[in-house]
Amino acid sequence: MDHRQHCDALGVEVERFATALERTDFDLVVPSCPDWSVHNLAEHLGHVHRWAEHLVRVLAPQRISSDDMGFERGPVDVPWLRRGGEQLLATLRRSDPDAAMWAWGLDQHVRFWSRRQLHETMVHRVDLELTAGTDPYVEPAVASDAIDEFLVNLERARYFSPKVRELRGHGETLRFSSLDVSGDWTIELYDEGFRLVDGAASPNVTLAGSASDVLFVLYRRRPLGEGALKVKGDRDLLDFWLTSSALE
Repeated sequence: MDHRQHCDALGVEVERFATALERTDFDLVVPSCPDWSVHNLAEHLGHVHRWAEHLVRVLAPQRISSDDMGFERGPVDVPWLRRGGEQLLATLRRSDPDAAMWAWGLDQHVRFWSRRQLHETMVHRVDLELTAGTDPYVEPAVASDAIDEFLVNLERARYFSPKVRELRGHGETLRFSSLDVSGDWTIELYDEGFRLVDGAASPNVTLAGSASDVLFVLYRRRPLGEGALKVKGDRDLLDFWLTSSALE
């Protein structure tokens, strides 16, 4: 997926989140984010949209705190959520995807943010639908792209998710495979951390299933036992990865 496709899919996800929010009690606890209510979830996503929009609009050369932006912080309701998403999308669409700017991940360009905000919004839309008792659907191409984005940028998440620093080892390999759309990722653990590598002939453990089922497990939105997933090899190694890679 490219910048334009990420923007198109982001527009869909913003509307899906807003539509789900219209029919969900703001006081409900979000099972996949147990410290948050639906109100907290919506507030978080609305703030993230506005924060990212400001960063892209000014092509920030370094991180800017949301406290220094003076953006609209509420009241948190459906129109406020939609407004922030629409402003973000408009700024992304009129921006050069190849323009250099700060990003917390590897790709230090505007295009990082169209991809990151698509998957941020999609994952939290999944949170909202799980709260409402709905079985969430993610298009296979979007789910596969989200897996790739998660694994490519995970090492950079160690500054806000300290457990990521525990992901190290002695040459063990894990493979994540999507069975409904092309996608295959192999991770190698080493003394100083982990890295994506060309597929190992015999990984220590493989997790395979539909792109969305693999994604939900990697993001800890569903337990490993749910969905039509296949695990082959060292289950303890997979459990270690899933525990330590959870974003906080």
